[in-house]
Amino acid sequence: MSPARRPQPVPPGPGQESVWDYPRPPALVRSERLVEVRLSDDGPLLATTRRAWRVLETSHPPTWYVPREDVADGVLALSDAPATTCEWKGRATYWDVAEPGGREPRRAAAWSYEDPTSRFRDLAGAVAFTPSQVVATVDGERVRPQEGGFYGGWVTDDVVGPFKGGPGTWGW
Repeated sequence: MSPARRPQPVPPGPGQESVWDYPRPPALVRSERLVEVRLSDDGPLLATTRRAWRVLETSHPPTWYVPREDVADGVLALSDAPATTCEWKGRATYWDVAEPGGREPRRAAAWSYEDPTSRFRDLAGAVAFTPSQVVATVDGERVRPQEGGFYGGWVTDDVVGPFKGGPGTWGW
């Protein structure tokens, strides 16, 4: 089996970032942009913040983390999904997500690092929502999920790829 070749990065336009300019190991960057999360277009707001963290890693769209105190009460319940480990951030805890007073939660629709590695200690307790399971926006733009389902990157018009995650990208 031959190794996957690095793809040709899309040149960023004005106001855009190329994920191929992101570092490896990843960087943790604070953002003051407005991040909002709901379970449906017309559902109640589950999280809103202008204090999000972005994790920026080569070939990945940013993963956004919301401070726990900016998530509405009653939204998160510890999931029975098995924990996973990130080589950079440590052990991930998964959360089921539901509207307060709502019925069916979305299983493992969010995760956090309760005791992250020292490099990512600022992420302790912050929550990342899986964009394929929620309706998330950044400054009013609806987030599109990163292809593939393994990573939780948020694709918006201000980031260009190509992005890791889809078929044939595992070796990037």
